[in-house]
Amino acid sequence: MSFQHALSAFHALSQPTRLEIFRLLMAREPEGVPAGAIAEMVEGPHNTVSQHLSVLARAGLIWGDRQGRSIIYRADVGVMGSLMSFMLTDCCHGHPEACAPVIAALAGHCDCDIIPNKKPLRSAKKKAGASAAT
Repeated sequence: MSFQHALSAFHALSQPTRLEIFRLLMAREPEGVPAGAIAEMVEGPHNTVSQHLSVLARAGLIWGDRQGRSIIYRADVGVMGSLMSFMLTDCCHGHPEACAPVIAALAGHCDCDIIPNKKPLRSAKKKAGASAAT
């Protein structure tokens, strides 16, 4: 993970509602949560929650899968793992045993596998194509 990607992820997570949404999505892996249900769970207006979801998606922390008229959002567990790895790189000046409590704490919290073959939304594909054209 690049330094800039880590900054983007931490910036996205620094807002309370976005952090709440991300933690909700991590807790609901691997099923994901429809956008409308997320708005209800965090008790926020749909348009505001949609903006928060966009920020999290641009940071690479979540992704959405269109299923009919709904978008099911999921946390990108692989990116979260990369972010944690980024934070622990070069840990403790060559004394990895000093980081053992942190690593053990992280290992005890999740049985999740990295989700293969995630598909970005069409709108994300269009934005990527538009930015490549400029």
